[in-house]
Amino acid sequence: MKKVLLLSVSAMILLSSCVSKKLYTDLQAKQKETQDLLNSATVKLNSCLEDRASATAKVSLLEGQVDDLKKYNDNLQVLSAKGASNVEKTLESIKEKELKITRLQDALTKKDSVTLAVVTSLKREVGINDPDIEINVEKGVVFISIADKLLFKSGSYNVTARAKEVLAKVAKVVNSKPDFECMVEGHTDNIPYKKDPLLDNWDLSVKRSTSIIRVLQELNVNPAQLIAAGRSSYVPLVDNDTAENRAKNRRTRIVVLPKIDQFYDMVEKEMKNLSAGGN
Repeated sequence: MKKVLLLSVSAMILLSSCVSKKLYTDLQAKQKETQDLLNSATVKLNSCLEDRASATAKVSLLEGQVDDLKKYNDNLQVLSAKGASNVEKTLESIKEKELKITRLQDALTKKDSVTLAVVTSLKREVGINDPDIEINVEKGVVFISIADKLLFKSGSYNVTARAKEVLAKVAKVVNSKPDFECMVEGHTDNIPYKKDPLLDNWDLSVKRSTSIIRVLQELNVNPAQLIAAGRSSYVPLVDNDTAENRAKNRRTRIVVLPKIDQFYDMVEKEMKNLSAGGN
């Protein structure tokens, strides 16, 4: 561009002395037009350079965003794979739990029939029909409740002779279920008890439990199946407001504790027996 200007100036000087004024004026106009074109081209060039720099910056930014999106997509695929695996494991666990729940619900829907079947089976097996002896099933556990008057004299923990006859029948029940555990629970009324060496109703309830356990052991019940427990007066059947009610609360309860699968098998067996009997 400088060369063009120098040539134009030189031409003007050289020709000024030998050309006409009109020609000189035309050349000046032409030079101005050329200068204007040069200025316009320079402005456009600078604008293009700015646009190019801006476009380059945008491209760089977009490339960075693309890289970030690629990394995010890779991480998302990894998380999706882990999530799918976790969902699959969760579904398997839910299916297993649903199967167990279904089995338990099947047993619960037969609750009344099951209770009747098991109680009838046990009474038939040992011939227990005494109103002071109750056998029932609650939540998969068999309970044998024996009134205090059949086992002990008032305020005593020594087992009576009549009690041993009753406990012989109970021993037969326990021996028929060698895989079960049996907890012997002693219960008293709320009248305070204190007689050496016992301190209170807690001692009396536990001492009665261990006395019965010793008799059961003498009747060849496996001692590893037996658990001694005392509840004192804190789990009454009825209010301790009359002599009759207090007599009801003085009792010994033998809790037969099967495993869940054992109880379910027992349920199935007794339900089949009931069905066969009905047919």
